[in-house]
This record gives sequence, C-alpha cells and structure tokens, in this order.
Amino acid sequence: MDNHDQSLRDHLLSLLRGGSAHLSLTEFVKDFPAAGCGRKIEGLPYTAWQVLEYMRIAQWDILEFCRNPKHVSPKWPEGYWPKPDNLGDEDLWTETIEKFRADLNQVTDMISDPTTDLFATIPHDSGQTVLREALLVADHNAYHLGVLVAIHRQLSAAG
Repeated sequence: MDNHDQSLRDHLLSLLRGGSAHLSLTEFVKDFPAAGCGRKIEGLPYTAWQVLEYMRIAQWDILEFCRNPKHVSPKWPEGYWPKPDNLGDEDLWTETIEKFRADLNQVTDMISDPTTDLFATIPHDSGQTVLREALLVADHNAYHLGVLVAIHRQLSAAG
C-alpha cells in the first residue's frame, strides 16, 4: 500500500469514527439522557431514538450493499424509519447504539483492509465505489448526529 492510499484510508477512518471537526456517536451518547430518547419535541416529526435507529438502518444498508451482491435495500422511506408510534425507550436506545457501533466497526474494518480497493466499482451496481459509500456513511452520520445534538439541546431547554 502506498502512502497516498494509506493517507486516504486514515482520513476516511477519522471521518467515520469521529475526529477533527466531527462528533462521534460515543461522544454524543455519553452526555445524552437516555431516558429522553423517546420524548417528542414540538415541531419535530421524530424522537432522538427514531433518528438514531434511522442512522443505524441506513448505515447497515450501505454496509450490506458494499459486501453482499444479493442484498436488497429496505423500501424507502418506511423501511428505514421506525413506525411513527414507536418512539423508543432506554432499552431500544442501548440496543441501537450497540448495533450501530458493530456495523460502523465493520465499515471501518473494510476501509482499513488494504485488500479493499477503494476505487473499484462495486460489481453488482452501476458505478458506486467503496470510497463513495464510505463517504456517504460519514456524511450521513455527521448530518444526523448534528440533528441529534439539536434534539438534545431542545430536550435540555425544555427541562
């Protein structure tokens, strides 16, 4: 592996794990009151747990897309979001965090593996690469972690 390839992998891993200007899930959840994960905020269509579960499902889907040619993605949007009446609770919050971390570890393992060609087209699709999918996971997670930070602020302000 050349220096440019390793450098790219290191940058991707930093984006995925949280670093530099990016918040990690671990950093976020350590200060989030799990008891509030299923609490609705006026004006928002989802709870913190619903956002986190959506993040988990999307990340899992991208991971499976990269490694399993027989994978079928859930139907959009209902296959990605929990049912609106399932607001979440502390047990679901913990379970979702554990599953999210496990899948993220698999994504980072794939990126860390020098035999993974980041630029090769994923054979069972129309042009996506592992690099593109890793950036998609990082971008999607960063965006929705920002949403979770805003929800946390609203929950804290509401008392």
